[in-house]
Formats: sequence, C-alpha cells, structure tokens
Amino acid sequence: MFRTMLRHAKKHPGLIPQFLFLLLGMSGASLYLIRLARGPHVSWDRRNNPEPWNKLDPTYQYKLVAINTDYKHLKKEGPDF
Repeated sequence: MFRTMLRHAKKHPGLIPQFLFLLLGMSGASLYLIRLARGPHVSWDRRNNPEPWNKLDPTYQYKLVAINTDYKHLKKEGPDF
C-alpha cells in the first residue's frame, strides 16, 4: 500500500498533501480511540477492579476539553462506596 502511495506521489506531486492529511487523520483517530479505551468508564480487568469509576475524585476531568468548568472547586455529591 505504501509503495503504491509513493509511486503515485512521484508521478503526481499534487497528491502528497492529500496523503499527508490522510495519514494525519488516521493517526488522530487511532490516538483518540486509544484514549477512549483507557478511560475511567472502561473496565479491562474485572477481577481486580470491576468498577473503576467509583475510585475517581470529583475533581477528575472527564471531558477532553473543559472550557468553563473548574474541576478543582467541585464537591462530591454522592456517597463513598
């Protein structure tokens, strides 16, 4: 596949930015999927920690980008299990 891409890029240099953006998009999507798989709501080890979301602080930032929320001053509203 990469040989074909290189061969086409040599013949048509205008395809080089398209290939770069394609690789950039694929790597960004892969990194985001890895981030989602390592999140607190995913349980990979059910024997040692079946509910990992119960051990999180109320100051844990769940969102990728939190613009207006200050997580440092949040108080816990639920009981401890």
